[in-house]
Amino acid sequence: MYKEITTDNLQEEIADGQLTFVQYSATWCGNCRMMKPTFKRLGEGADDAQFIMVDAEKFPNSRSLAEVDNLPTFAAFKDGKLVKQLQTNKTALLKEFINEITAN
Repeated sequence: MYKEITTDNLQEEIADGQLTFVQYSATWCGNCRMMKPTFKRLGEGADDAQFIMVDAEKFPNSRSLAEVDNLPTFAAFKDGKLVKQLQTNKTALLKEFINEITAN
């Protein structure tokens, strides 16, 4: 499942314990726009995880759940806690990151 949050409520989204992948991005970020279609496609094909897009500029509380100091940042949450994160603009690295987390 893929969705973009429209309020600063990522904490609520990850609280149910489901595996959640987050792309932190911003409207001005070219690399974020480049990675969004891949992230969205991966999310639409996933039954066992949710994929959420977060605007790191608009939603500071959601941003604070990971260490976002560069965009795009991808983060994996399980049971409401940050499991791992990755900063990349490479599709292959994003896919490896997701495969590593889902394999555990």
